[in-house]
Amino acid sequence: MSLELRHLRALAAVVDAGTFTDAAISLQCSQAAVSRAILALETQLGAQLLSRSTRHVALTPLGERVLTRARRVLLEVSLISEEANEATRELRVGYAWSTLGSHTSAVQRGWRAEHPESHLVFRQSNTATAGLLDGEVELAVVRTAPRDPRIETVRLGEERRVAVLAKDDPLARKRTLALDDFAGKTMAVDARTGTTVGSLWPADRSPVFIPTSSLDEWLTLIADGDVYGVTSEATAAQHPRPGIVYRPVRDAPAIEVRLAWWRGAKPALADALARLIGAAYDEAPQLTR
Repeated sequence: MSLELRHLRALAAVVDAGTFTDAAISLQCSQAAVSRAILALETQLGAQLLSRSTRHVALTPLGERVLTRARRVLLEVSLISEEANEATRELRVGYAWSTLGSHTSAVQRGWRAEHPESHLVFRQSNTATAGLLDGEVELAVVRTAPRDPRIETVRLGEERRVAVLAKDDPLARKRTLALDDFAGKTMAVDARTGTTVGSLWPADRSPVFIPTSSLDEWLTLIADGDVYGVTSEATAAQHPRPGIVYRPVRDAPAIEVRLAWWRGAKPALADALARLIGAAYDEAPQLTR
């Protein structure tokens, strides 16, 4: 017979309640079950833990030490259970720069209405998998499909590309722009999480790319002038800033938005969230060119 949690719970209950009878009441079992659990524990350890009399139960010196450790074990088990319960109440979704753009609030409200028992939490993580491979989140919104075979994804919808430029730049006077407007110009990009790549342009019309490491750095460079950016319309919806403007890029391909998770560890509510987000994108106005 091996040591079991019920043995430790019985020991703690007897000491806390003072008698086997009261311990049985607190554990909602029979007095005989408590007695058997204590006997099994003492047999397993090969020593007496409780000194018994007709009116009194006391710990032996070894029992004192065992009880201290038993309480620690029971506490850790309780904390593990709390962690598991919390995980079912909270669904953490990572994103790199922007969550779902103009759809974010509608998805949050829809989630609360459909799943009041689960709290939807969006967490920013400027990594290629938006915190998924780092264990920070259970799901991730990605705009560049991960090549890692450990990750599975499902398509949520599309977003148009927009250019980002200083408000006083001559190009800002146009209502829409074309990729060729940036030929030979300086383009700020984040190679880890960004969707702006050289293949969007012909080789002889490509901008000059400079790296950035965060959204704030990217926007600051652009606002200073003579540096441009191309991003998802979600960035425009969620990150307005004085000194910059966003303009649609009419000839740029749309950006595919996907929901990602660990292969073989798909959260139970992943499909429900994907359906809700997908519906938000389907109901959005059609992309304009």
